[in-house]
Amino acid sequence: MNSRGSSHRLSSSASSFRNRLSYLMLSMFATMASFYVASRMWQDADNRVYLINELDKRIGQGKSAVSVEDTLKIISCREQQKKLASLHVELEKARQEGFVPKHLSEHSGTKSKKKLLAVIGIITRFGRKNNRDAIRKAWMSTGAALQKLEEEKGIVIRFVIGRSANQGDSLDREIDSENGQNKDFIILNDHVEAPEEQAKKTKLLFIHAVDHWDAEFYAKVNDDIYVNIDALGAVLSSHLDKPRAYIGCMKSGEVFSQPSHKWYEPDWWKFGDGKSYFRHASGEIFAISQALAQFTSINRLFLHMYSHDDVSAGSWFIGLDVKHVDEGKFCCSSWSSGAVCAAA
Repeated sequence: MNSRGSSHRLSSSASSFRNRLSYLMLSMFATMASFYVASRMWQDADNRVYLINELDKRIGQGKSAVSVEDTLKIISCREQQKKLASLHVELEKARQEGFVPKHLSEHSGTKSKKKLLAVIGIITRFGRKNNRDAIRKAWMSTGAALQKLEEEKGIVIRFVIGRSANQGDSLDREIDSENGQNKDFIILNDHVEAPEEQAKKTKLLFIHAVDHWDAEFYAKVNDDIYVNIDALGAVLSSHLDKPRAYIGCMKSGEVFSQPSHKWYEPDWWKFGDGKSYFRHASGEIFAISQALAQFTSINRLFLHMYSHDDVSAGSWFIGLDVKHVDEGKFCCSSWSSGAVCAAA
């Protein structure tokens, strides 16, 4: 008897438990369904309000109700607006991180100026004022003539220099004074002048130039080189059909591993057993197209600097789909016919 009573009670308890469990699961399902429906209604609330307003407008204007096709167009338009807003946020982030040249962000929405042919940076240093004055007299011009060169030939020319290790000293003040008189410098305030930092200085030149001027080409020249501006302009114009051009007097040569050597390269081991540099443009003068200058600016943190600026620049473009133009007229020491430059 007791056994049968116990079995009956156990059976009743189990049945009751199953009923409660079913009720609980049904309640959970109903709650989840309610949340889902509510969320969908909330998500579409904006669209419904917009459609109602549109319907009111049309009825008030004596037009028929919004068609299914119009409804789909309205919803699609609002989705595109959301995507556009998201893209604006991403673009602003890119600008803050330096991935959009300043001249693009500053002139967006306004009529831009005519694109320049070239921006030329003349690499100079402290104690070279005589060289700079000689260049101003020989081929660079000053004042109104320099401005006329920019307006008529589309060529901007500036000396490029950094700051003294003792920032604000007499060396810096002399440069500031000279620039005040001539207004023909790019002063790299965050760069400290040092012979071993020449490659970095060249990189900063391209970064600054492409961020401030919209040009077809950007060129680097040493301050002991004399340039025929008309000839240079003609050569650069002949390469406008090359969107990724690296133009210069191409050369190679031995890599020196002895620390006592004048042209010692600490990274000599990277050039293999033959110890020979890859093809690169001579550092006296070379030019790159806008796409390569932008590449340099965007990837500024990842570009390696070797001991020499010409090798460094060549290494930045060696793995890219770039047209290496071996231009004999850029060989300043050859005195060839039609050369654009000559060494002092």
